[in-house]
Amino acid sequence: MFTGIIEAMAPVLHRTGAQLTIGRPVAFTDVQIGSSISVAGVCLSVAAIADASMTFDVVPETWERTTLSQFKEGDRVNLERALPAGGRFEGHVVQGHVEGVGTVTGNRKEGTGRRVTISVPDVCSRFIVPKGSIAIDGVSLTVASVEGRRCAVALIPQTRANTTLGSLESGDRVNIETDVLVRTVATLVPSSAHDR
Repeated sequence: MFTGIIEAMAPVLHRTGAQLTIGRPVAFTDVQIGSSISVAGVCLSVAAIADASMTFDVVPETWERTTLSQFKEGDRVNLERALPAGGRFEGHVVQGHVEGVGTVTGNRKEGTGRRVTISVPDVCSRFIVPKGSIAIDGVSLTVASVEGRRCAVALIPQTRANTTLGSLESGDRVNIETDVLVRTVATLVPSSAHDR
């Protein structure tokens, strides 16, 4: 489990049809073979490790359902290690199970931050609620507004400076994970109850 509080950004070093190698941040001293790492919001297990790199096995399902297949060498990705049992919980429950890929449709200045609008796939839209939580490329954010299949989030300067979201432009594709609590409730409550 993750919290969506990004610990570091690191470059993509190599990508093949079955593996992805990412730079290993200096602070990631406790990473071992089998460790779970959120890479751009996707939970991956470490398959090989070196002083300056971490390699992950990636199955076809993951390539197809996330943005990992679009990364090129040198692209930077958000990284977060799994939450330790006694760790501080500061974001929201993030599983690293990406449900779909969204497309940035707007990015405008708003105060000291930016308001980013994203078009999300149908599979995600019913689970996104105003003031609820969402993970975008692994970053825990609060949903500012929802309109149809579009949602908006506000990026504070800290988030823009310390995650890849600071460089988002219209047309960029991002990994989307909705709040697991909202998904669970929506799944357990029959849809007819929502229509009353």
